[in-house]
Amino acid sequence: MSNQLTASQKTITKILIANRGEIALRIMRSAKEMGIKTVAVFSEADRNALHVRYADEAILIGPAPSNQSYLVGENIIAACKKTNAEAIHPGYGFLSENAAFAQMVADAGLILIGPSAAAMETMGNKLSAKAAALKYQIPMVPGTEEAISNVGEAKKRAVEVGFPILIKAAAGGGGKGMRVVERVEDFEEQMDLAVSEATSAFGDGAVFIERYVTSPRHIEIQVLGDSHGNIVHLFERECSVQRRHQKVVEEAPSSILTPEIRAKMGRCAVDVARSVNYTGAGTVEFILDENLDFFFLEMNTRLQVEHPVTELITGIDLVKEQIKIAAGEAIGFKQDDLKIGGHAVELRVYAEDPANNFLPDIGTLQTYKTPKGNGVRVDDGFEQGMEIPIYYDPMIAKLITYGKDREEAIARMIRAIDEYEITGIQTTLGFGKFVMQHEAFKSGQFDTHFVSKYFTPDRLMAQNEDEAIIAALVAKAFFQTKKRVDVTAPIVDEPSSWRKNRLKF
Repeated sequence: MSNQLTASQKTITKILIANRGEIALRIMRSAKEMGIKTVAVFSEADRNALHVRYADEAILIGPAPSNQSYLVGENIIAACKKTNAEAIHPGYGFLSENAAFAQMVADAGLILIGPSAAAMETMGNKLSAKAAALKYQIPMVPGTEEAISNVGEAKKRAVEVGFPILIKAAAGGGGKGMRVVERVEDFEEQMDLAVSEATSAFGDGAVFIERYVTSPRHIEIQVLGDSHGNIVHLFERECSVQRRHQKVVEEAPSSILTPEIRAKMGRCAVDVARSVNYTGAGTVEFILDENLDFFFLEMNTRLQVEHPVTELITGIDLVKEQIKIAAGEAIGFKQDDLKIGGHAVELRVYAEDPANNFLPDIGTLQTYKTPKGNGVRVDDGFEQGMEIPIYYDPMIAKLITYGKDREEAIARMIRAIDEYEITGIQTTLGFGKFVMQHEAFKSGQFDTHFVSKYFTPDRLMAQNEDEAIIAALVAKAFFQTKKRVDVTAPIVDEPSSWRKNRLKF
């Protein structure tokens, strides 16, 4: 940070991280490299968490349930003032896209490391986000541009758009309040279900409809904007491997975009950000159809879970950029300075059982050893012996690999998955290896239906059994050879790799 501040710049010497787990640690590490002190907040369930131990200071903000701790904005503000932190970084999830909290931070005279409350509010609702994007003629999926509550009118519009159609919650995300309707006869029932789910999840039953893209790919563009009017994009991330409409595998760059499409999508993403005078890091999401035509989906007004793949292919630390922008600095590079270098893949390692519809599998990490080596990055917030709390998202870690090209990044991911030792709970590691080895993924010919098209629990079990048999045969041959060479040598009882791997699933 420069000692010579302009009128628009602010001094940030201490940041409170209004989050937990791996993202809290990830933010703290960048802040530490910048010479900035950090404050952790924690619930009673996180009293011994790694982010609490790593921070310079830590403050208890409430009981374990997030609606009594991490989601209580007043407690966050009070902790910030008590520790004399000038700024708050919300991470992702919790309050990161809450416009009311952003305004609360501003009203308290504190700095939010993120966009303005107005930008959050506009982009937080899919309909107002569409209206903002339309100012710049951003391509949209055919459908309604306003909320629909009258079932009769909605059905009439759905017929005009053409089936299959998608009913979506205006205030929603994560697949909640979303229904695919194949036939007009099913429309009324599915709309009632979508409205009910949206009301329950978001307190807002507003829905809209759009044509359902049958073979969609989910492509998102990372953007950065500053308070001086500069906005750049940092290329795309492919996020099409999903379960329950939520991402599990991400990569950068996409294996399918041409340089021309990439440049066009990048310009559109910058225009979407410009439509709300965006500051900070954000992501503009698009749907790409089978003809490689793309359509605006939404904007996430925060740092994304999958941001590391962008960092690896660009060499840009996005958290440091967020902090600099929040302090009033101009972005220190231009669009033409940015180049794609190599390829990166990320697997979200969840405490979930892929063989049981990816349901959470909470328990104790009896064994926890992370992979190492060239091109491997692990962002996590746990260590061996810790419990996975039932109160929060079950993500244990993000496993990211980098290579000179896509093939090397995938090969490193497979190697890293094999080295990752987790016992005591079920995880998505085995599923991740299934994806990496599947021909559809390797060839780049896949879409958001990857799981429903290709994955069944029996395939994962068969994969594990094959690996176990091969490993056992190799072990048997090894010990037989050893006996022939030196019959007097003692036999050391070492745990075999195949047994460890079977415990993972």
